[in-house]
Amino acid sequence: MLFKKDLNRKMPISSIGIVGAGIVGLSTAMHIQRELPRVPVTIYADKFDRATTSFGAGGLFRPNVDYCKGVDPETVTRWSKDAFEFFSSLATSPKASDTGHMITPGYVFSNTPIENPLYKGLVFSFRDLTSAELQKLGVDYKYGYQVTTVVTYVPKYLPWLMAKFQEQGGLVVNRTVNSLEEFVGVHSVVVNCSGFRSRDLVGDKTVYPVRGHLVRVKAPWIKYWVYTEDSAYFIPGFDEVSLGGIRQKDNYSLDINPKDSEGIKERCYKLWPSLKNAPVIGEWVDLRPHRDPVRIEYETMKFDKGPLKVVHNYGHGANGITLSWGTSRDAATLVSKAIMEPQARL
Repeated sequence: MLFKKDLNRKMPISSIGIVGAGIVGLSTAMHIQRELPRVPVTIYADKFDRATTSFGAGGLFRPNVDYCKGVDPETVTRWSKDAFEFFSSLATSPKASDTGHMITPGYVFSNTPIENPLYKGLVFSFRDLTSAELQKLGVDYKYGYQVTTVVTYVPKYLPWLMAKFQEQGGLVVNRTVNSLEEFVGVHSVVVNCSGFRSRDLVGDKTVYPVRGHLVRVKAPWIKYWVYTEDSAYFIPGFDEVSLGGIRQKDNYSLDINPKDSEGIKERCYKLWPSLKNAPVIGEWVDLRPHRDPVRIEYETMKFDKGPLKVVHNYGHGANGITLSWGTSRDAATLVSKAIMEPQARL
């Protein structure tokens, strides 16, 4: 087999398996195909597209170091920079309507000053709002910021990633993976992008759920987003506007809670009265897989059948869309390292 970095060097035949077909799994697959173009890659999952946690995300690029505890801020900045460069290149290209990327202005409101947020130096524009501007907008906050960034409309982006992966020869297997031991002797390296399932799949009990809940409304007049410090925000997509939000740590319920629904609507209607008559067209509830820190790691796991090289890429929580492209680049680098190393023996 020939490697991209040394086309004259022959290596043993290898293959890579990826567990998970959400935003992290597909992004990792894309990077591996770029890094190791001659190595076969197969994705294993039992949930795709709208069944994944990624599908329901609002997709606003606004990275927050507070949600990446345990990770060096410089690393979070690098991941975010990689993501914004990629997303903004799609948003400004003819591919935007297919990939679901939009350059979207918006506002951040708070009663405490936001000083030098991570995204300030990455996004298209960032400036403080004056008191007169806040008054004209009719919001009851002391501080406001106008930010122009990228929104990723995941219902378009996920299928686009999958199509690109398969166009490059990637294979997809619809299957529930119960243990990574299933891949011993099947793949040279396996990448674990199983998110919250990593609690069971690799016994990582430090992964915990942060329950999210969005209310979708039809509001075509909304062409901008608004984010506040008071669990009230809205983000436009291609065909609807997502109202949020809920961040409930260690709540495992996937049921739509009417109290949560009413609370979200009440907060958003108070924040932005023009949303009040927008018809509700759907709701989304899922568990964001959170870990402190995000796990980007290479290890050799030992099973009864033998050793298995495993690269982990999971635990992104609320920063899943934002960090996916950057962390997946690091994961692909670890896969390249793992492929080059001789297999360990029991």
